Amino acid sequence: MQTLAVVGASLAGLSAARAARAQGFSGRLVIIGGEQHRPYDRPPLSKDFLLGAITAEDLYLETQDDGLHAEWLLGGGAVGLHAATHAIRLQDGQTITADGVVIATGARARQLPALADLDNVFSLRTMADAQGLARHLVPDGRMTVIGAGFIGAEVASAAASRGMEVTMLNNTPVPFTAQLGEDMGAVVAKLHAANGVELISGAVINEFHSSEGNVTGLSLADGRELATDVVVVGIGAEPNIEWLEGSGVELQGGVLCDAMGRTSVPGIVAVGDCAAWFDEGVGAHRRVENWTGALERAALAVQALLDDGAPRQPLKPHYFWSNQHGVKIQFAGHSSGYDRLEIEAGEPLEHSFLAVYYRGDVPVAVLGMNQPRLFTKWRRSLALQTPSQDPATLTVVAQ
Repeated sequence: MQTLAVVGASLAGLSAARAARAQGFSGRLVIIGGEQHRPYDRPPLSKDFLLGAITAEDLYLETQDDGLHAEWLLGGGAVGLHAATHAIRLQDGQTITADGVVIATGARARQLPALADLDNVFSLRTMADAQGLARHLVPDGRMTVIGAGFIGAEVASAAASRGMEVTMLNNTPVPFTAQLGEDMGAVVAKLHAANGVELISGAVINEFHSSEGNVTGLSLADGRELATDVVVVGIGAEPNIEWLEGSGVELQGGVLCDAMGRTSVPGIVAVGDCAAWFDEGVGAHRRVENWTGALERAALAVQALLDDGAPRQPLKPHYFWSNQHGVKIQFAGHSSGYDRLEIEAGEPLEHSFLAVYYRGDVPVAVLGMNQPRLFTKWRRSLALQTPSQDPATLTVVAQ
């Protein structure tokens, strides 16, 4: 392999480039990115960066000893791929042909068409998003967060800490159920209520009201009228895979990959939020949108790319963390299909506890709130488990 192209210049792409050099690749390394920025850390965007506690310089991921010796093609990104020849077409008209390709184009925030082009409506995915939103976090301002996922919840927490009046809308009866189950989702909901965030579950929006390019309020189906100064849309993400349509790479809600990141085309792997890896534990493909997956799986995919005979390695349990209202929330594993929940330590009402999810007698997931040491112990234990799981009980296909 003489030339390796990494399409995507965020954590997953940078991790793949680092892994390639660490595993002995000494050829031409090209890194292609849609943003003007070099790789930066995204999780702090909804936390310290949004609050001004850190700067853009603190987010950049490269270090002086990376030694990548890479060609960086930033600010345009890829618009097409001919998989058979590994030819990547760029927005500026260039074509890069490589022996090996790493697809790491990530995902983008889902949008609400009804709110397009309004000045006080934000999603949070990029540094520019966070910089624009930060100016609206002012005391006594009113914020409406549409979607009670973890990004929306972190933004709600940050806004409340700035003295804003925050309303978070959720379209299901209990927030965070998909990740944590109903019982623990309700615990996180109580954390927000205890810190002044109004959570409206089962919310249906009938109409948005706007004036002079800004949303001024919204009407709910139950008759409630909400006035607002800023709206944050946090309704999930969509993989950036449109540029691969017709390329020959198999797509289904993401780039379909085997358990090592190999796509349907030899010499092409995929990592990060756009990649739907086959998870042997649940017997299905799934996208894993978290920082740890982008960091760790890149090395496996590069190993498979550089060595056709690379042995298959077990994937570590799904892991994510969140900081909300001063509470560190950590989760590992998959809660889908659990049949028993045990509180191993602490007290949920005090938002300091550790809960373990079981399927039969086998622990399949663990949740910690302000219990980092005990959580780490259980997370390591979870990685040693190989439970027999029934895919029919799980909703996991490229979600």
